[in-house]
Amino acid sequence: MISVEHVSKYFGDIKAVDDISFKVKESENMIFLGTSGCGKTTTLRMINRLTEPSEGRIIINGQNILEQQPDNLRRSIGYVLQHNGLFPHYTVAQNIAIVPELLGKDTELTKKRTIELMEKLHLSPDKYLNVYPDQLSGGQQQRVGLARALAADPPVLLMDEPFGALDTITRNKIRKEFSGLDEFKRKTILMVTHDVQEAFALADRICLMDKGKIVQLGTPDELLFKPANEFVRNFLKEEKTQLAFRSVKLSRLWSLFPDNPNQIDTNAAVLTIQSETSVWDTMEMFYDEITVDEKLINVVDTGTNQTKQINFISLMSAMNSLNKN
Repeated sequence: MISVEHVSKYFGDIKAVDDISFKVKESENMIFLGTSGCGKTTTLRMINRLTEPSEGRIIINGQNILEQQPDNLRRSIGYVLQHNGLFPHYTVAQNIAIVPELLGKDTELTKKRTIELMEKLHLSPDKYLNVYPDQLSGGQQQRVGLARALAADPPVLLMDEPFGALDTITRNKIRKEFSGLDEFKRKTILMVTHDVQEAFALADRICLMDKGKIVQLGTPDELLFKPANEFVRNFLKEEKTQLAFRSVKLSRLWSLFPDNPNQIDTNAAVLTIQSETSVWDTMEMFYDEITVDEKLINVVDTGTNQTKQINFISLMSAMNSLNKN
């Protein structure tokens, strides 16, 4: 889908990005993480030519981006900014419809698409379609920014600190909505964040950068349990325990859960979940109830369709065994 080949970027004598290479698969969520000034935003901006690469090639769907007109390239790629970048003199509907109109899409189809996206992002069209950005809260403005980036249904979505300007509660809420929508699961997403927890919650793979170079590229699990060097280990050290809860899926703990094929009481279990659920999300489900120690959850293995029944104690015991290993 996207191939970055030996790309570098100079600003005068400063080498902001230093000979990086990576590939992003279709429908993958790649997140760039790293220290301030490490080159992650510059890398993102080079993919849609908001910043021109000094060296190397960037290929999207077999086409070199430098062989395409910048405006045409950008219209085929959704782009979400930290501060949403909405036009203050345009209504919500007009903001969302900008790219489809530039592409000459049918007006009625564009309006239908606008309403569809607003409903998916929990913005009532009846209430917000014709209001202006300054009449919206920060979270609502960010939802409009997401809708605008999706309006033309681009296959690629670039996101630069999309939730960074929001308060913690709003950011967490929108982030969960974002990760759960089918609309986003169909996209190839490259996202920059400084929030380590956010990266581990959303990423299929993480590209950890330092001083313009890629230090490690891998799954959250690989960065956490197989760090490439001391930099990676120290970068994640302070949040390692919480990150483990976010990145480890129940499927990884499957063999550590007690076998109970003849003892599963489906009536006693409050929920049935898939084994690809994270430990963190499972913990939240346990704490939705006051009687944590008595609550049971059925876990269905995605591959074999077998079921195991766990409680909070067996979940924590399995995590403890994993950490010891």
